[in-house]
Amino acid sequence: MKFTDGFWQMRDGVNASYATEIRDLRLDADRLTAHAAVKRVTRRGDTLNAPLITVEAYAAAEGVIGVRLTHLAGKRRPGPDFGLPGATGDTAATTRDDGPTAELTSGPLTLRLPTEGGFGLEFLDADGRPLTSAGRKGTAFATVQDGGHHMLAQLALGVGETIHGLGERFTPYVKNGQVVDMWQADGGTSSEQAYKNVPFYLSSRGYGVFVNHPGKVSFEVGSEAVGQVQFSVEDQVLEYFVVAGPTPKDVLTRYTALTGRPALPPAWSFGLWLTTSFTTNYDEATVTSFVDGMAERGIPLSVFHFDCFWMREYQWCDFEWDPDTFPDPEGMLARLKDKGLKICVWINPYIAQKSALYAEGAEKGYFVLTPEGDVWQWDKWQAGMALVDFTNPEATAWFQAKLKTLLDQGVDGFKTDFGERIPTDVVWHDGSDPERMHNYYTHLYNKAVFELLEKERGAGEAVLFARSATAGGQQFPVHWGGDCWSSFEAMAESLRGGLSLSLSGFGFWSHDIGGFEGTPDPAVFKRWLAFGLLSSHSRLHGSSSYRVPWEFGDEAVAVAKQFTELKHRLMPYLYGAAVEAHRTGVPTMRPMLLEFPDDPATRTVDRQYLLGADLLVAPVFSEDGQVEYYVPEGTWTHFLTGETVTGPAWHHGTHGFDSLPLLVRPGAVLPLGADTSRPDADWTQDLQLRVYAPEGLGDFTRTVTVPDLTGAPAATYELVREGGTLRVTSDTDRPYEVVVVGDAALAVVKG
Repeated sequence: MKFTDGFWQMRDGVNASYATEIRDLRLDADRLTAHAAVKRVTRRGDTLNAPLITVEAYAAAEGVIGVRLTHLAGKRRPGPDFGLPGATGDTAATTRDDGPTAELTSGPLTLRLPTEGGFGLEFLDADGRPLTSAGRKGTAFATVQDGGHHMLAQLALGVGETIHGLGERFTPYVKNGQVVDMWQADGGTSSEQAYKNVPFYLSSRGYGVFVNHPGKVSFEVGSEAVGQVQFSVEDQVLEYFVVAGPTPKDVLTRYTALTGRPALPPAWSFGLWLTTSFTTNYDEATVTSFVDGMAERGIPLSVFHFDCFWMREYQWCDFEWDPDTFPDPEGMLARLKDKGLKICVWINPYIAQKSALYAEGAEKGYFVLTPEGDVWQWDKWQAGMALVDFTNPEATAWFQAKLKTLLDQGVDGFKTDFGERIPTDVVWHDGSDPERMHNYYTHLYNKAVFELLEKERGAGEAVLFARSATAGGQQFPVHWGGDCWSSFEAMAESLRGGLSLSLSGFGFWSHDIGGFEGTPDPAVFKRWLAFGLLSSHSRLHGSSSYRVPWEFGDEAVAVAKQFTELKHRLMPYLYGAAVEAHRTGVPTMRPMLLEFPDDPATRTVDRQYLLGADLLVAPVFSEDGQVEYYVPEGTWTHFLTGETVTGPAWHHGTHGFDSLPLLVRPGAVLPLGADTSRPDADWTQDLQLRVYAPEGLGDFTRTVTVPDLTGAPAATYELVREGGTLRVTSDTDRPYEVVVVGDAALAVVKG
């Protein structure tokens, strides 16, 4: 929200009060508390009829400092609040008062507060260098004409500093100059609205900021005061955390420790998913023809997904198969599972009035109510639909019980669609604030479904395909990018959303291959296949048309087969990156900034990414195959052709539909599986270690750990190059192959 009219004036009806000087300061072992006047106090009379802003700073975790700004403390706070599992209080923080300044230090992060002169907050890194600061207008509250009260903060933007994240946003990747409101919306990928609003941003200077408010947070990223990131909430309290680096990876590791690390998805979920699409006509014969058609064409398939119309029209969700279309659901699922498939079905948290579950839920008080005590309903999406109230433990258990019936039938996972259009003129069972619940509802919804899957299938076997999320939602993977058009432009905007989500703490992300709305041109579909199968999760899905590859020609079939088998070959490497995401919060899809923070060119690159640490992927966004991509320092090798390119430099190329820039980092050792038929094979069986040793690389030591299907180490390989010899040792007696790419004279010695 903007409060000013240019630099000098306030907007009509806005009155702002800025923390101006400290009137008293208290230091405890791990926190400091200051009361700041909003005007200069030169005599006793200045303390009358004037507010104070209470500023509390504390160490929430190692390297994480929280700042809580309060105007009036008596406002009732009904919640909800973000769960912060990492806010343990075990921070080894210290405070210091040396007279003109006070300091709070946690790990590599220090907050400095002047105790004399003008008010301000300065955040310093481990070497005492400034990261950001809240200056003379950086701590404030404002009242507006309609009676609203807003708390606001401003943190300085340095010269050349870029801001990233704030959830899955399809607007420009660099957020500088943008107005970004945290408000869940079902707006597709072609608008400024977002399904996944996360009030966390990452700076190219090696720190992050998380605003601890689940409701509407308005960010002005250099878009009001052009040298500041401003964030505001309509409340009496504003709390934010500054998260230390020094690298972007360190920031994400600390942030996800605070808000929750991603669960590790099962290995089978990394294979190819095929769906019925949304409004198409399908029955068991159609589904079987799709599945058998994939097998006949040699395209490995791991998951089949039934979209909305597996249920009867006007009855979503009653969680019952349409008996006219699927008269024998248990038998059908058994037949599909006999073909080696996992099964996913579509759900949402809305109960249509025509569904038998509506009367049951209404009678038991399981739905969100109006202030008058009626069931809240509307006709958008489903006629007379009501909203399951997940703040009611009994309603949550009731919803989970309906899903358990499906699990008992043979379903393995759920596509948890929707969860964004949550009304604010309602009453929640636990008394939650409707404004704060609007964004947070999706967290309760996905948590309920994910926890049921973990309970019934076991830890490591739970997987969602979720559309909406907020901070902490990364704990319940996987998330996909929502409704995009079937065009190259939508393909690029989907990638921008995935990059932003990755820098918001989400470890796993997918998108609709070929686009959702419309029917893609075969060129779009084939280019999107390569992109989709080089993402963490890969799904063929559309709206009113099928996405089976043969609908787009024989070449599309060949491309689907090639890149599905390639992904399976990469699974020892890719699942290793997934384990890293689970343990450290560093995502599988990595924006260039994440791996190369010291290269200024990587800060704005939004048409490519790293898959894991060592594979650079540059999707092709054109029919003719022309592509422009950036290569960081060193000699990189095309995985598909063996050609080399050097950086730092921009490169241009032309690729057929069976190719794209897929570059291997110099010095990388890629563990490649032998079984291309499935994602969840025994990866240590006939493993190949492909060593990329371009000329001039020099001596090196590498350790490669191949996980098993639970994420535990299955085998570890040590590779040491000294001069012209590469010595490889392993803790397994399973046979493996070492292939050197680049230095043909390098002698390999095992053992």
